[in-house]
Amino acid sequence: MSPERISPDRTGLRLAVLTLLLLVAVLGWLFQGLAGNRAFILGLRLDRLQALALIGAAVAVATVLFQTVAQNRILTPSIMGFDALYVMVQTLAVAGLGITGYTTLPAGAKFLAEAALMTAMAVMLFGTLLGRGGGGANDIGRTILTGVILGILFRSAASLGARLLDPNAYAVVQAVSFANFGKPAAGLTLWAAAIVVPAIAVALWLGPRLDVLGLGRERAVSLGLGHRRLVVGVLVLVAVLVAASTALVGPVTFFGLIVAGLAQALFPGAPHRVRLCAAMLLACLMLIGGQWLFERGLGQRATLSVVIEFAGGLMFLALLLKGRLR
Repeated sequence: MSPERISPDRTGLRLAVLTLLLLVAVLGWLFQGLAGNRAFILGLRLDRLQALALIGAAVAVATVLFQTVAQNRILTPSIMGFDALYVMVQTLAVAGLGITGYTTLPAGAKFLAEAALMTAMAVMLFGTLLGRGGGGANDIGRTILTGVILGILFRSAASLGARLLDPNAYAVVQAVSFANFGKPAAGLTLWAAAIVVPAIAVALWLGPRLDVLGLGRERAVSLGLGHRRLVVGVLVLVAVLVAASTALVGPVTFFGLIVAGLAQALFPGAPHRVRLCAAMLLACLMLIGGQWLFERGLGQRATLSVVIEFAGGLMFLALLLKGRLR
């Protein structure tokens, strides 16, 4: 039985509340404890704020899009092996270039090369799994199984490459193999924005088509939708967004699952444009508000990424045990 659709009035109210909460979190994080050279401190905080907003928006939109294509609420690009692919790329890069060559690569060129490579490999991976079969429910089992197997393959390749590295080189790989919301990659905000912002704009523009796509392959085709072309296009957007967010902060497995699930729960039956905006607001609120809490409330005695991944893992298990795949 499908959930009751939220009314337009309640939709607007809830979006306004989320926006207000996000504004409070942003202002609190920027101005709390501000002393000394305020212009310098504000500049640093604004750079981190932009990076966190880009990461949250990219992960949220990518997860909602991927779940629409897969017709499954527990799938995310990271679950399908994207994080393992990123670690493998970093390991091979360090092994091939050495520590000096890897660390002296121009940040912008390295970011663009990683994004292009991961996008190409992800499109081949997900396009093969979901595109040809239409991304329908009948392909879910095969998709999960193949994604898990390929994830294991990527992790094995990364592990093999890591065994050939000396301890110093391995430490470099380890430093970029885990998400660190407290210190996003420096100097890449503008590069990431140039990729993420247009991709999100295209996703919002595709909102009505995504609503039709969410009805399933048979219904979408009967309504005249170019199903395979749209699926491939959406997968390209997913790959671009995940590659950009991963290059900024490292692999994030379950964060997208949390914000997409909360957006679905708060806005049941809402069109994709509303769900995308809600997921982005929730993601930015969790990252900025969470980072504010962990930095200034808890004195860095805990790590936000660990808490998010733990909560996301619990949510994944809950959805799986309840069978709430759609």
